Amino acid sequence: MLYPFTFKPIFKERVWGGRRLQELYGKELPPDVPIGESWEITDRPEGVSEITNGPLAGKNLRWLMEHHRDELLGNARDYDGRFPLLIKILDSSQKLSLQVHPPAHKAKELSGEPKTEMWYVADATSDADIFVGLKKGVTRAQFAEKISARTVADCFHRHGVQRGDVMFLPSGRVHALGAGSVIFEIQQNSDTTYRVFDWNRVGLDGKPRELHVPQAMASIDFDDFEPELVASDFSGDKPKVRSLVDAPLFTVENWQLSAGDTAQPRNGHCQAVAVLTGSINVFDGGTTVSLSSGQFCILPACLEQRSIQAVDDSGLLITTPGG
Repeated sequence: MLYPFTFKPIFKERVWGGRRLQELYGKELPPDVPIGESWEITDRPEGVSEITNGPLAGKNLRWLMEHHRDELLGNARDYDGRFPLLIKILDSSQKLSLQVHPPAHKAKELSGEPKTEMWYVADATSDADIFVGLKKGVTRAQFAEKISARTVADCFHRHGVQRGDVMFLPSGRVHALGAGSVIFEIQQNSDTTYRVFDWNRVGLDGKPRELHVPQAMASIDFDDFEPELVASDFSGDKPKVRSLVDAPLFTVENWQLSAGDTAQPRNGHCQAVAVLTGSINVFDGGTTVSLSSGQFCILPACLEQRSIQAVDDSGLLITTPGG
């Protein structure tokens, strides 16, 4: 009964957002507002992905999890009965707040949810950057002093980034997107963020945005100094593959296919397919789904036949939730 599913994006207005998701991917954004996030695959109280193709069009990912959990996920773990991943595209036309997500061992006592994620830089201006981890030697006391002085950005390690760069962000790692990037973000199903500084700006309501300093201080890994971008090389052929993340919560591979190439994702696994560049056709033996850059689909674990054919030279992210 199940087949490859596509979903309707859910757009989130953000003070730091822009309009590049429309310019790059043709997304039909609401007019005259800054859109910072497009939630592409989500099973959250704040937004649930609606199916847009096939006989189950109009139903949503929450319905799939309630009625076809085992067929959809296979051996993958759910998240309190929900789909385990939240997948987005972000447009950081301005800097995001300096922030942290709580680690699993702290989240419950802080009334939050743990959140580990990764960023793939899909587009970047020449001066795009990210803030990730602490500068070497920064102590908890120094960090707290800098928060009080509103100069805590001095404690953050800064990376310039370009298209194709990848950063892994385990919960507890301080971070922020700088201005100028479009990011594919893959994360566990969570939306808990603790801000430590927001550049003294006001939010969409004209008021200063809320900070969460006590929760952030309890969450930050103060031994996490100057993390590097993910370093991995492509290997193989049809597809060329490089591993980006191999973690208990999810694995992510970056595939490159030349026009006309066909590749088979692993059977027996639920997988999310994201198209970075080019266009592809996804087959399951009975259904064909056509995707272009900035589009996504889920391959249910129960599909016995699955293949991806590149219409053009294409770059993909293949994400498998943890089992």
